[in-house]
Amino acid sequence: MDKLENYHSLIKKNLTEYHQLFCSASPENVEMLLAFDEQRDQYLWFQVGWTSEERIKGISVHIRIKNDKIYIEEDWTEEGIANELLREGVPKDDIVLAFHDPETRKYTDFAIA
Repeated sequence: MDKLENYHSLIKKNLTEYHQLFCSASPENVEMLLAFDEQRDQYLWFQVGWTSEERIKGISVHIRIKNDKIYIEEDWTEEGIANELLREGVPKDDIVLAFHDPETRKYTDFAIA
């Protein structure tokens, strides 16, 4: 399996596991959803719905692949998707914490871009 195919597979696997874990714990009127667009290399785990008082909508995780690297655009998981990917063998140089500005990224152990 080539590198990008492996990345697609790892991202989908990790997001699916989070989705399955939290789906049963979500409030009755809130749906946990996954959206995978491999053609454009976009991967989302998000929720939509209503509480008795307000509209719920939010992105828990947004990942995209760009320039052969994994860009984590949004990550509200406790442990962090980057750590999950590291355990799966993705090198730090191929992970960009894109939710940080480029200046701050220099101080992380991950790729700047």
